[in-house]
Amino acid sequence: ITLEDNELIVSFLDMLENHKLLVENSGLLTVAALKHLDVKGAKVVSILSGGNMDMITFASLVQHGLIARSRIFTVSTLLPDKPGALMNISKVIADLQGNVIELEHNQFVSINRSAAVELRITLEAFGTEHKKQIMEALEQNGYQPKLVRTNI
Repeated sequence: ITLEDNELIVSFLDMLENHKLLVENSGLLTVAALKHLDVKGAKVVSILSGGNMDMITFASLVQHGLIARSRIFTVSTLLPDKPGALMNISKVIADLQGNVIELEHNQFVSINRSAAVELRITLEAFGTEHKKQIMEALEQNGYQPKLVRTNI
C-alpha cells in the first residue's frame, strides 16, 4: 500500500478530534493503511505511538488537516473600489456563519481601481457542505469567487 501525505494528515486530525489522541506520523501509518484494506467484520489492532512531536509540526498538521477537510479555505474575487463593497461581501459571509480569518485587499491588481480590486478572504467553515453554501451565496450575490491556495 502506498500512502499519500494527505492521508496521514487526515488520520492525524481524525485521531485528535474523534479520539482525543495525539499520534505522530509513524504511529498513524497503520490507521491510514486500514482505509485501503477490506477489514469489515475482522478484529484488527492498530498500534498507535507517539506524542513525540514538536509544536510547529503539530500546528502544521492541524492547519493542513483543517484545509483538507474544507474547514479553512481561501476565496478570491474582484470588487469595485467603492465605500461599502467590503461590508457587502462580509455580510453575505456572516449571514451564513462563515468566519473570516484573514483578508487581503489588493488595489493594485488593475490600472482602473474602480473597476477591479482583488479581495482574498480566508474563511473558517463547518466543512465541505458549508463551504459550498458560502461559495454559492457569493455567486448568487454577483461575486465571481475562485478558490485559491490557502496560505496561513
